Amino acid sequence: MQTEAVLEHHSSSQSSLRTGSKSWQYSDLMEKVDGYLMKYTNLVTGWQYRYFVLNNEAGLLEYFVNEQSRNQKPRGSLPLAGAVISPSDEDSHTFTVNAISGEQYKLRASDAKERQHWVSRLQICTQHHTEAMGKTNPPLQSRSLSMASQGSGSSPGSQHRINQNSNALLGLSQLQRGSSLYSSRKSLLPDHLLDAREMMSQAQGQHRDLIQSIEGLPSSQGPSPLDQDLLLLKATSLATMTCLSDCLHILQLQQVARQKVPLVGPALEWLEPKLPDILKNGGTLPSITKDDGNTVGTLLEPLEMDSCDIAGEQEEIDATQEVDDSSPVEEEDLGAVEEERSIILHLLSQLKLGMDLTRVVLPTFILEKRSLLEMYADFMSHPDLFVAITDGSSQMDRMVRFVEYYLTSFHEGRKGAIAKKPYNPIIGETFHCSWRVPKASSSPTGVPKEGTSCASDCYNVRFVAEQVSHHPPVSGFYAECQERQMCVNTHVWTKSKFMGMSIGVSMIGEGNLHLLEHDEEYTFSLPSAYARSILTVPWVELGGKVNVNCAKTGYSAIITFQTKPFYGGKLHRVNAEVKHNPTNSVVCRVQGEWNGVLEFSYTSGETRVVDVTNLPVTRKRVRPNELQGPYESRRLWQHVTESLKDRDMEKATEHKRFLEERQRKEERHRADTQTAWRTKYFERKGESWAYYQPLWKTATHSSSPVPPPQNP
Repeated sequence: MQTEAVLEHHSSSQSSLRTGSKSWQYSDLMEKVDGYLMKYTNLVTGWQYRYFVLNNEAGLLEYFVNEQSRNQKPRGSLPLAGAVISPSDEDSHTFTVNAISGEQYKLRASDAKERQHWVSRLQICTQHHTEAMGKTNPPLQSRSLSMASQGSGSSPGSQHRINQNSNALLGLSQLQRGSSLYSSRKSLLPDHLLDAREMMSQAQGQHRDLIQSIEGLPSSQGPSPLDQDLLLLKATSLATMTCLSDCLHILQLQQVARQKVPLVGPALEWLEPKLPDILKNGGTLPSITKDDGNTVGTLLEPLEMDSCDIAGEQEEIDATQEVDDSSPVEEEDLGAVEEERSIILHLLSQLKLGMDLTRVVLPTFILEKRSLLEMYADFMSHPDLFVAITDGSSQMDRMVRFVEYYLTSFHEGRKGAIAKKPYNPIIGETFHCSWRVPKASSSPTGVPKEGTSCASDCYNVRFVAEQVSHHPPVSGFYAECQERQMCVNTHVWTKSKFMGMSIGVSMIGEGNLHLLEHDEEYTFSLPSAYARSILTVPWVELGGKVNVNCAKTGYSAIITFQTKPFYGGKLHRVNAEVKHNPTNSVVCRVQGEWNGVLEFSYTSGETRVVDVTNLPVTRKRVRPNELQGPYESRRLWQHVTESLKDRDMEKATEHKRFLEERQRKEERHRADTQTAWRTKYFERKGESWAYYQPLWKTATHSSSPVPPPQNP
């Protein structure tokens, strides 16, 4: 009955729309829209209040420092013809305006209602000026805005319906942007793409008619517009249209790229990074000279073929040379992703859903200024919680303490809210560091006191990571606290794949925590990571189920990282259950956000809250670059890092390309000479990798190097 009523109303609505659309004018919806919004600039400046004005006639979104300065020249303006207006997945207040030029405004309203009002008005203005710009395309005005004309009455209900119906245009603007962008190159598109675009136009009309039919149902009798099934039908239709529009846009970009027509925006030189001519001839780059004439090093550090042997040798680690890390706590956001949006679009046009990205060379500007090996070390930024695991008074308490340490480790592992990619470690690359953890009686805050002596007042936690394999990319890392007789060994294979508008990274592997004082071993896995909204402002979320198990005690834990659902829901949610398997009883539950507040609830009724953002962070201790070996991460990537800090992407790409080419050259040399790769600190054990001299093998552990393992 509900379906019949909808179809009957759908039919009558279509006839009334066709007769009434001729008298509709864009000026009917030229409502004056202005007011204060928060505008995101960068990580340093952050969010700032600005006064925005929607100029309907000119098709511009303008902003001023404040309302008093609106009679002056705008501080900035964004043309809306061909733009994409996108509500953000992050929260209910944020939205983005993406111009056809690639420029973007990231804005935040005071609440969800105000955001909806701005998005609706911007979408209507954008559509009008997009269609005016692309007159060579079949006009869609009559059907695009016909349902908005139905709601142009003055009653509050009619005005509410305009906003709701205008929101239905979300997801269609991307296709219209593509249509206007390529209208002048229509002859370049093959027949099947022209047919697909025409079918999309027809589908858009049917989608809008469906929305109008549902919204126009009388609430007094029959199915209500708020019926759950009808709401689901609307949402499914909109999601389908959005996905199809994005897919068609990518196909159009791919076709234009094949025709070698230049895209709007920066040139795609990153696809073929240029090596300096001197390197092509086998030479070296000139030295860097200070003003005083002293040479401080070369632009790059070329190594001869004996570097294969160097890569297999252990570094001389002198802990007395380590100093507190002075690198920035958070990664800077310089807006590079937004500025290079056309490059990202072109990259996406070359990928297929589910494609493995392991061998895909990504543009330099999305790189984070640290190696993946160092990122693993940053997961240990709360070493006080790590050391406290073995202090648990019971088997259950130690399992709960491990879960607490595990859940709080990921927040500091991510530097900043913007999703960037750490350097891919080259084979043989290593990273060393340590932390000083004050003993409980010395510093109740958990932060080392100035001048604290590690020997007397601190526990020492040492960390080493090594890239043990290139294909597949496998990293091994190991941390230990000799004084507390505990250590953790982990190996991770990072496997990334393209998922449309996001990138998924599976962290395949296993970790083992050993508490030698209690003769307990805890095995655990790692969650997957996802980079979302890669066309606008990328952000990271974790997802998947993690299992923790201690065979000796019978305690286990299941940790579930929840990804945000398509509609509604909160970000970064996580829940966990600690269970005693012999009695099949849950002894503790955890819920909250892995980068926010976590609540621990025990069966006894006791509750405990941990705010991850307020936990003290212990800075790691590292040796200066000049004292590191040539294959240690910071020295190895120092020129790439410095170029990124200077925002010199061309030079950063050259340095990165040099390291990658050197790695390939060394691989060919080993293949030609039939030389097996020799790891430094990790041995292969079946499908896993283990540190060659862990605490569980020896009671007395020396920090001095010992002969490295011999691989077959």
